[in-house]
Parts: sequence; C-alpha cells; structure tokens
Amino acid sequence: MTTTLSRPTDGEGSVQVLQDPKIKIEDGALVIAVYGKGGIGKSTTSSNLSAAFSRLGKRVLQIGCDPKHDSTFTLTHRMVPTVIDILEEVDFHSEELRPKDFVFTGFNGVKCVESGGPPAGTGCGGYVTGQTVKLLKEHHLLEETDVVIFDVLGDVVCGGFAAPLQHANYCLIVTANDFDSIFAMNRIVQAIQAKAKNYKVRLGGVVANRSKDTDQIDKFNERTGLRTMAHFKDVDAIRRSRLKKCTIFEMDENDEGVMAVCNEYLCLAQNMLDKVEPLEVVSLKDREIFDLLGFD
Repeated sequence: MTTTLSRPTDGEGSVQVLQDPKIKIEDGALVIAVYGKGGIGKSTTSSNLSAAFSRLGKRVLQIGCDPKHDSTFTLTHRMVPTVIDILEEVDFHSEELRPKDFVFTGFNGVKCVESGGPPAGTGCGGYVTGQTVKLLKEHHLLEETDVVIFDVLGDVVCGGFAAPLQHANYCLIVTANDFDSIFAMNRIVQAIQAKAKNYKVRLGGVVANRSKDTDQIDKFNERTGLRTMAHFKDVDAIRRSRLKKCTIFEMDENDEGVMAVCNEYLCLAQNMLDKVEPLEVVSLKDREIFDLLGFD
C-alpha cells in the first residue's frame, strides 16, 4: 500500500476536521471509503462489496457514516443501533460499552457498525466517525479485520465527512452515467487529492451504477485519468434486494441478472485485494465538465 512518511497539519488555514493522530487504523487491513452523489447507491454497493469480500474468505467490517444509519441493513436485515446513540446512553463513557453493544454480525459474518450522527445542524459527522474508530480501537476490533469499508454520506466532502479519507487506503466513487453524478464525482476527486497530500488515501477507481451505458463516464475517465472498476446495470433484482432487506448474494440465483451482478462484485473485491495501482487524476474545472459531457 502507498504510505505517507510525513504528515503536516491537515487543513491548515481551512475548516478541516483535525483527527487525533493516534486514532488511526494500522497497516494490515485494506481500508476502502465509498463516496458518490446522494442516492446513487453507495450503501447497496458497500454492502454487496462487503458480502463479496466475505465470500472470498476475508474478515470484513463495514462502517456506516450516515446519520440515517441505513448502510448495513441489507447485511443485518434490520436497522441496528448507532454508536452515537449508545454512547449517549452511557453519557459518553466508552469504557462502559462492550463490543456487542455496537457491533452486529450480518451476512456471512460481516461485522456491521453504524456510527450515526448528531441531530441536524448541531454537530460534526467527522467527529462521530473519529469516535467510532476510537471505540473500535479501544476494543481491539480492528486487529483481526482484513477489510474495512466506510460507507459515507452523499457527495458531502466537507472536513467532517471527508474524515474517513484519513483512514482509507483507497476511495471508490460510485456514479451513474449522467452529468450530476459525474459533477459530484469530480468534487470528490478534488477532496481525495487534498487528503492525499497528508494521508495514505489514493483513488482506486469508479463504480458505474444503475447505468445501461457508460459513454459519459468513459469521457470523463479518459480526460481525467480515472478508471472504471465495475459496472452494475439497472438490474431489478438489485432494487428488490433492498426491499427484501438482503444482499444480492441472498437473492434467487435463477433470478435474471443475479449471478452476473454477484460475479461482478466478486471481481471488484478480488481486484481491490490484488492491490490496484493508485491513480494520478487531474480533476476538471466546473466549466470544463459542462463542455465535456453531453452530445454534440
């Protein structure tokens, strides 16, 4: 994995969230942060990718970083309590908690944590993510984990919700084949580039989701240096798996498209395990995206 030897102050002169340097995930686990435009299917992608890693025999931990705490419900088949809610119950005395209070086992042994968040307009999501990682470290829950997946709220790349990038090896960006999704992807690229100056995170690639075609994504990738790691078409079985509160791996194998989607997730997981080469990407200015995409 790519590492950074020196780490200047992050966000100097800005409003970035500063994390305690001792609160970090040690080298060893593959840590992936999943970002993308709001509603693009990040939680579906994260949960199915976690399931795929588990199918490959890896010990997986998925951390949902959204206050609505719905990242892991297809793995656990329910909405689990959040870290922030449980900490509040013990007046934030984390020493009173046990792992079973906030870590839940989902499909095929995947460990699931929902960080939750403060009420709207009252706090910082980055702080909650930091507290979640701190809690996991205090209980030695990261020492026997092969893969950690952060599923991050929407396309928000402010200091708070960029906090998972401070722990990740790679970022995967989920996008559809449309202007708004790609515009958000460009902003996320810029956030990763900013974090990569001081942290080990690098761009892993793009996951094309809910898209029959990828022509607009391909245009953007060719111009910026990104690459598509996986392509998930608008398969109805994926939508229905969310309604059934399960992963795609739990759907009927005879259902149209299910096996193809499962195989695509398994290939994506294997490619990430094979240590993909980090990308050197040149982000675009807003006007450049407007001029690049669309039809002549």
